[in-house]
Amino acid sequence: HSIFIMKLSLSESLNNLVKQFIKFGIVGLSNTAIAYLIIVVTLLCLSPFKLSYDFCVANVVSFILSVAWSYYWNRRYVFNISKEFSFRREFFMLIKTYASYFFTGIVLTNIGSYVFIVVFDIDKYIAPFFNLLFTVPLNFILIKFFALK
Repeated sequence: HSIFIMKLSLSESLNNLVKQFIKFGIVGLSNTAIAYLIIVVTLLCLSPFKLSYDFCVANVVSFILSVAWSYYWNRRYVFNISKEFSFRREFFMLIKTYASYFFTGIVLTNIGSYVFIVVFDIDKYIAPFFNLLFTVPLNFILIKFFALK
């Protein structure tokens, strides 16, 4: 009887994890659209300056703004954390979110952008989509098991 309950509990946990990952994907799609829009606008604003690595600046600006968007929606919609926390606790969770996304949002994204744009000669307006192959799964793990805990 207890084995049946453990299996049922494990099944429910797995089912919940899959639902969260699907919701994470939905939030991720909206975040990706916003992040991409920010990248394009930043690149267009920087184009008169002819910077060699304007895509790095665009990635950083996009990172700062899109992580705030992602934090809000992951907290409220994906992981259903509607509880209000003290300013200190809320600030700490936001900082952990930025820290979680830093590796994928700044480090991996800029390395990937460099490889795709400079090495493989992929257009800088297309390269951000290739970065998603690496960043999406890693972001889910970092947010679920670190930032919002």
